[in-house]
Amino acid sequence: MVHPLDVFHRPASVAVVGASDDTEKIGGRPLRYMREFGYAGRVYPVNPRRDTVQGMQSYPSLTEVPTVPDIALIAVPGAAAVEAVATAARMGVKGAVVMSSGFTETGRPEGAALQAEMLAHARDAGLRIVGPNSQGLASFHSGAVLGFSTLFTEEPPADGPVAIISQSGALASVPYGILRRRGIGVRYAHGTGNDADVSAAELAAAALEDPELRLLMLYLESVNDPESLVRIGELSRRNDVPVVALVGGRSSSGSRAAASHTGALATERRVLDAFLERVGIWQVHSVRELVAATELYLQDWQPTGSNLAVVSNSGAVCVLAADAAEDAGLPLASLLPTTDARLKEVLPDFASTTNPVDVTAALLTDSGLFGKVLPVLGADPGVDACLLGIPVAGRGYDVERFARDAAEFAASGTPLVLAVPQPNVAAPFVDAGLPVFEEESSAVAALAQYLAHRRRMARADSLPRPALTAGPSGAPGRLNEAESLARLAEMGVPTVPREIVSFPEDVADAFTRLAVDRVVVKGSTDAVSHKSDLGLVELGCASAEEALAAAHRIAVAAALHGVVLDGFLVAPMLRGLHEVVIGASIDPVFGPVVLVGAGGLYVEALPDTAVLLAPCTADEVHEAIQSLRIAPVLGGVRGAPPADVDAWVKAVVRASEAMAASETVVGFDANPVLLLEAGQGAVAVDAVVLATT
Repeated sequence: MVHPLDVFHRPASVAVVGASDDTEKIGGRPLRYMREFGYAGRVYPVNPRRDTVQGMQSYPSLTEVPTVPDIALIAVPGAAAVEAVATAARMGVKGAVVMSSGFTETGRPEGAALQAEMLAHARDAGLRIVGPNSQGLASFHSGAVLGFSTLFTEEPPADGPVAIISQSGALASVPYGILRRRGIGVRYAHGTGNDADVSAAELAAAALEDPELRLLMLYLESVNDPESLVRIGELSRRNDVPVVALVGGRSSSGSRAAASHTGALATERRVLDAFLERVGIWQVHSVRELVAATELYLQDWQPTGSNLAVVSNSGAVCVLAADAAEDAGLPLASLLPTTDARLKEVLPDFASTTNPVDVTAALLTDSGLFGKVLPVLGADPGVDACLLGIPVAGRGYDVERFARDAAEFAASGTPLVLAVPQPNVAAPFVDAGLPVFEEESSAVAALAQYLAHRRRMARADSLPRPALTAGPSGAPGRLNEAESLARLAEMGVPTVPREIVSFPEDVADAFTRLAVDRVVVKGSTDAVSHKSDLGLVELGCASAEEALAAAHRIAVAAALHGVVLDGFLVAPMLRGLHEVVIGASIDPVFGPVVLVGAGGLYVEALPDTAVLLAPCTADEVHEAIQSLRIAPVLGGVRGAPPADVDAWVKAVVRASEAMAASETVVGFDANPVLLLEAGQGAVAVDAVVLATT
């Protein structure tokens, strides 16, 4: 089935409004490019002042071209561009690429008005617009280069398996140039501009339907339509085309619930990270990272794990590669005894057969060592990928054989990266289509990205779809602690037993009813979050008399600070192994999110937290907890028992499901949540809930 936007990639005819005889001008380059790059469709230059443009018949207006073109490529300014779109719409043109500037990107009201007028003309007739302020679209497989990028003359195009879709013209051209210099063909290089109608995400979805595509690079200035990225993630996984994204700005944040820790800690960037991970898209933070692992993505490997084996003719490279692997989170594979035995058979006695494998300078006299060692490692079920480091070779070494052996091994299905700093030594490996890097740390980083991205894509199909709900309407209010704990209990978060009384005199009876050794007495109010700062919390009351006295002191403190109390909360004084936090908020773009991490007084000053989309799975929560700095102590250290992490996980999952379905709760902080010993549970002892009435 042909995608509706495929007309931009394979138009049968193109009219260039504002066509120029000067091949270096914006209106002249597309004509030159289509002629030079093999476009086979009909081209209609439109210029009222010339009979011919670049040797082609020119037409005085769009209405006078002999047939209705599929695409109108518009290179006239301001109001003239609006009129050209209106004319194209009346004629029944299917699509327009508006390269003209002077619209919403100026930040001026008149520019926004012109763009709105242009869009209205198009929508009335069903005309789809790319732009305005677009560098243009380039589809090198069809030769439909509907743009003016200078890079297409500096780095001549070649069709290939990579698409670059960008809201920025520069961020379409720069990766294009890098890839072409590395000899990698690019199928699409689109710079979409203002995205007034057709978005970069829509064009990405259209490109992902192309069966020849192997990798898509996506640059976005902002994320305002997460549903489109969910769709991109689905197409990426269905068609097995990884998507690597660089987001240059933060998501549209709107107003955030400033009254909650979670609102402060779940920043736009962290929520975006969680969202892209959920849908199987890999996010990078620079152009260098955007293109770094390209050659790996273009292989036919189907990796399942991340255990690395390292082979080199240098002990130093072995050490540095092992260090880089540890930094990147790639464990070195533990080799089977049978693997060790087979390595001993093919290596000299003085060579190392442990991982990393140092074949030593014996490589100079036996050019077949790499070809002998790599298959042995690849046959070990504990080895998921290999790195081959060749820091020094050249004269006296059979580099061509090294490359043949490496290529044969890579074709067997085990991912292989190479660290080869000498360009002349690297060349045969590059010619063989292998991923080659100048040094081991960049090779390991690219491999780690590739393996992790493949695992992320495989897992994404089993994860729940992000809720992406806007949350309850209406202004939220803060519930008092008693109401907050009750609401959390309804959401599935275990909460501390408690007594709620109206007057200080009732606190003594509450102490007796709880029948515990020590209690906490708190003033109940929705007016403040940090009650202890105002003297509204008293800890460790060991008798009814102490509890009563504490309540009177709290009442005095409340009056001193002008705080009206709803009553008093009396709860057992509990001790846990660790204090942690569970939080939630509604992101204005991505919907409900949850937060887990170390809790206590310093949760914002010394944050150790992770953000997840709602609803989330137990596996996701466990993985998030393992990423925390406190993770190593949760299992018990120096004789301390392990904490009940499973109870914490269960509470987070329930809370995430409740947030995804809630019609009233817009956020909460449960801090601290006390983790008890393994098997004994987790208990929220303090909470703030924000909810609509």
